[in-house]
Amino acid sequence: GMNAAVRAVTRMGIYVGAKVFLIYEGYEGLVEGGDNIKQANWLSVSNIIQLGGTVIGSARCKAFTTRAGRLRAARNLVEHGITNLCVIGGDGSLTGADIFRSEWAGLLEELVQDGQISEEVARENCRLNIVGLVGSIDNDFCGTDMTIGTDSALHRIMEVIDAITTTAQSHQRTFVLEVMGRHCGYLALVSGLASGADWLFIPESPPEDGWEDLMCERLGETRSRGSRLNIIIIAEGAIDRSGKPISSNYVKDLVVQRLGFDTRVTVLGHVQRGGTPSAFDRVLSSKMGMEAVMALLEATPDTPACVVSLSGNQSVRLPLMECVQVTKDVQKAMDEKRFDEAIQLRGRSFENNWNIYKLLAHQKPAQEKSPFSLAILNVGAPAAGMNAAVRSAVRIGICQGHTVYVVSDGFEGLSKGQIREVGWHDVAGWRGRGGSMLGTKRTLPKTCMEKIVENVRKFNIQGLLVIGGFEAYEGVLQLVEARGQYEELCIIMCVIPATISNNVPGTDFSLGSDTAVNAAMESCDRIKQSASGTKRRVFIVETMGGYCGYLSTVTGIAVGADAAYVYEDPFTIHDLKANVEHLTDKMKTDIQRGLVLRNEKCHEHYTTEFLYNLYSSEGKGIFDCRINVLGHLQQGGAPTPFDRNYGTKLGVKAVLWMSEKLQEVYRKGRVFANSVDSACVIGLRKKVVAFSPVTELKKVTDFEHRLPQEQWWLNLRLMLKMLANYQISLTEYISGTMEHV
Repeated sequence: GMNAAVRAVTRMGIYVGAKVFLIYEGYEGLVEGGDNIKQANWLSVSNIIQLGGTVIGSARCKAFTTRAGRLRAARNLVEHGITNLCVIGGDGSLTGADIFRSEWAGLLEELVQDGQISEEVARENCRLNIVGLVGSIDNDFCGTDMTIGTDSALHRIMEVIDAITTTAQSHQRTFVLEVMGRHCGYLALVSGLASGADWLFIPESPPEDGWEDLMCERLGETRSRGSRLNIIIIAEGAIDRSGKPISSNYVKDLVVQRLGFDTRVTVLGHVQRGGTPSAFDRVLSSKMGMEAVMALLEATPDTPACVVSLSGNQSVRLPLMECVQVTKDVQKAMDEKRFDEAIQLRGRSFENNWNIYKLLAHQKPAQEKSPFSLAILNVGAPAAGMNAAVRSAVRIGICQGHTVYVVSDGFEGLSKGQIREVGWHDVAGWRGRGGSMLGTKRTLPKTCMEKIVENVRKFNIQGLLVIGGFEAYEGVLQLVEARGQYEELCIIMCVIPATISNNVPGTDFSLGSDTAVNAAMESCDRIKQSASGTKRRVFIVETMGGYCGYLSTVTGIAVGADAAYVYEDPFTIHDLKANVEHLTDKMKTDIQRGLVLRNEKCHEHYTTEFLYNLYSSEGKGIFDCRINVLGHLQQGGAPTPFDRNYGTKLGVKAVLWMSEKLQEVYRKGRVFANSVDSACVIGLRKKVVAFSPVTELKKVTDFEHRLPQEQWWLNLRLMLKMLANYQISLTEYISGTMEHV
């Protein structure tokens, strides 16, 4: 994701009229100067967004840790008239930048005394502004939800775990996987949660003494219940209660000696740092890069050095040294064996992940059988992550002592009685499966209401969990509106939004949209490669999404598209003409290729075919065109780490909420629920998981186009256009605010 950040900072800088320099080889280049500091233009950062690593190089630098080294660095910056520095790196690099900034006035004074610069030059460059972007796969920097590179590292880990799972199942093996992360267990924790690992070692929460017996007992139990494999995930910084390191080989030898299982160790190592960046990392870095330039522009002598970060889906700025301090506090808490505190200092989402992992890792018998029955179904088109949500919902339901049914083929299956009770092990291994294992249909309840009611009565269903897209939301709304006619529908209902289109009201992200964006992005990367080879070629790529332009906009940002046409951002023939002229100009440069995305329903008359004809005739003799319709490949594939985790969390939270509501409305041995908040959509809003009543959401829904009336992601369109070099005004740009950790 670093390249996406370099690209965004460079282009935004040029866009606001600044001179932008790229410093090669990190602080080493800053100290050495010379050819390591080069002025950049718009094309310097073209075609790098899809590359892993960093094209400007990075190096650990001894010299910069000394004052003499920083003096040389200051001289090199002053020579180029550079007074704003954007540093992309981990906490070490950022702390170094802050020291550099605090010494700046003194360094210039020394340079004047040595006669290396004049007093006038020192006056012109009297202030150094610094902004940091955190690039680290460990996600160990406090204050930021996600650091650049973490999501891509999780993609690599999950690819390996999926591959290992298949071989382990065939051979009935146990695998001990060691993942990176230094002193932070984030990668291990999230991959453990996303793969359903049997046992997990993280430095923030060392196992209780005597863990060896408990672990072996648990591994033996899962085998005796019919599981063919065990997966143990260990963070490289794992320790026991006394602070002694726990190595992957120690764990392996333990399993072999005590249980005699065929056991293998896989150390993932630097695989985790490499490869193509994920869509999330590309969009995150682009967003943070733009915000970093704004932070530098708006800096005053009184503003502290800041880090640009993400909070939910909003950019924020945080004082650099506050973040560094809290990051050090975590380490201190771990050194002093205050482990519970360490987990809290890591932040809400870390703690949340850890609690959910502990809840789902191992079957705990319910305290007592509850009187409630829940039914779970999938509705609409398949979306990755649906199975993860079903799995965690089933397991939490069982933990709570409920009777849990699953329904095949959506509302149609509910009307035909395709309903069966499930146990803990029936959903084993579902988390990494794409599509919908239960089967899904678009049928709405109003076509078969009587039969649905009959089966709700027959199976005595008091809670209905519907996992699906717009039809799931619309279906539950129809059931709620039929409560007046059928008392059987006065039950607790919850919708988990799962659709690649991300068009369900009540949530910022629906399950499956991250996987779909990654699938579309991978295809577009290949298409771009083909266009680069043939020269002077423009591809028009059609994405899915119904009327919702989310998929096309986010994919457009992730692949550096020239334009993305969507229904929500109306366009006319003048806009199309401007785009054609823009591409014609582009063909005169060294970059002789174009990529234009079009959402399938963005315009009634300007179809993909129309765009192709328009571009072909207008570009005649300058470029030629090709069409690509991505189609159903956007619905397929194994879920991304985000969707596995998000599905798991939503499944857990939805069932816990339903259990609570069922208790509230249980009177004299029966459930009767008809209040507004007894049927809700669960979703992520900014940073919080919220429940919104379907009847309330009805007021903010455009049913004709199957869209929420307000959509947060429309403000990403500004970034898409700016990065594609369109002359637009930045007055609509909303700067991040300075917050505190």
